[in-house]
Amino acid sequence: MDRLIKTLPAILKASSSSEEVAEAACVVAWRHAVGEGLSNHAAPLRLQSKTLVVAVADNIWKTQLEQMRGQLLRRLNSVVGQELVKSIEFRVDPKTLARINGSQTAKSTDAAPAGEYKIPVELISAAAGIEDTDLRRAFLGAAVSCLQRLATSEI
Repeated sequence: MDRLIKTLPAILKASSSSEEVAEAACVVAWRHAVGEGLSNHAAPLRLQSKTLVVAVADNIWKTQLEQMRGQLLRRLNSVVGQELVKSIEFRVDPKTLARINGSQTAKSTDAAPAGEYKIPVELISAAAGIEDTDLRRAFLGAAVSCLQRLATSEI
């Protein structure tokens, strides 16, 4: 997972400002930026006009995270290597949060791009948290392309 996190800035640069890739990067970066414990109580839903919409378990978590908003923004943007997110909107949505957390434990890999390149397990694991199939495919495609370019440039 650390290799993937380190490649996020390059993936974003290579994607030519693709909104889908930016959103996927935020989803992946969120878990790394906030930690596993907090990510069980808050999960990103979408990136909309540089605002990350995050589902939270209840009003207590919403209040707590609103107080940490500035710190979370700095951490998240640090992970992606640019100011991708300007604000975070917290929404109480326990059903969606439970569904997202359930899909992350299932570690679905049905959207891996075809090809002969062996996709790193960390990348598949990170992509499993992206529920939208098209978004997951776009993320995996961009990430694999970036990793392939990095591998050939290191030779």
